[in-house]
Amino acid sequence: MANREHIAVLNEGVAAWNRWRKENGVDRPDLRALNLNKRDLQGIDFRNVDLYRGSLWKANLAGANLEAADLSSVTMNGTNFVGANLKSANLRFARLVGADVTDAVFSECHLYGCSVWNLQGRPKEQAGVIITPPSETAITVDDIEIGQFIFLLLNNQRIRSVVDSISSKVVLILGRFTPERKAILDAIRDELRKRDYLPVLFDFEKPSNRDITETISTLAHIARFVIADITDAKSIPQELMRIVPALPSVPIQPLLLESQREYGMFEHFKRFPWVLEPFLYEGQDQLLHSLDSHVVGPAEKKAKEQIG
Repeated sequence: MANREHIAVLNEGVAAWNRWRKENGVDRPDLRALNLNKRDLQGIDFRNVDLYRGSLWKANLAGANLEAADLSSVTMNGTNFVGANLKSANLRFARLVGADVTDAVFSECHLYGCSVWNLQGRPKEQAGVIITPPSETAITVDDIEIGQFIFLLLNNQRIRSVVDSISSKVVLILGRFTPERKAILDAIRDELRKRDYLPVLFDFEKPSNRDITETISTLAHIARFVIADITDAKSIPQELMRIVPALPSVPIQPLLLESQREYGMFEHFKRFPWVLEPFLYEGQDQLLHSLDSHVVGPAEKKAKEQIG
């Protein structure tokens, strides 16, 4: 349990605590298992403090110095760490869900088992974060949120299998969502499911804005290939402009109703080797009948070429 003298000084306020530490040179204050929920601790000197299994839920630690502090198994969900220094802190098995880490320093902290979902803001420094337990060879990353994912990826076969499955099976389908065009896209999606793909259909009838463009780019990054029906093209040119130049490993298989012509700017994409020749189809039945030979087959062949 926490040292009673240390608790008494802390209860006098941040100024009294900081003065006490400076005057008495207390190297490692003992505040183990102490409940400090919602406390205003802005600017406090918590260097090397032992808060093991304590709670700082929604506390204000803006500008605080927590360098080398033991925060293992501490609840810090929703805590304000704006501008705080947590360099080399022990965050093993701690919980920082929804914490505000704007301009905070996390460099060289120990992150094994720490929950860092939905962090608010962006840390100032987070280099050399250690994601492995003390008993294992140290693995470091430079991002606390990515660190959590990397450890799970390295140590969980199921997660690795999911990532491998996504990267080999997702097919992004782009096109117009007018009733006639959507029927074609839905039919393509159904056929891809039968072939053990994971089709992702995106509605381009929605207003095109930055968020949608970024969503399309994210989906394209995890896709095996993209099927783009450029018939009655409206927003598709903008989205292809975003993903084609940036993703040489993701083949694009265009489709076009035979009775129509390519939109004017499509010629620009033909210089990219991963953009295949558009497949001209007469209607839904003929398209589905030719799906393997003229859509999936060429896209898969190009995907293997790009990877190889």
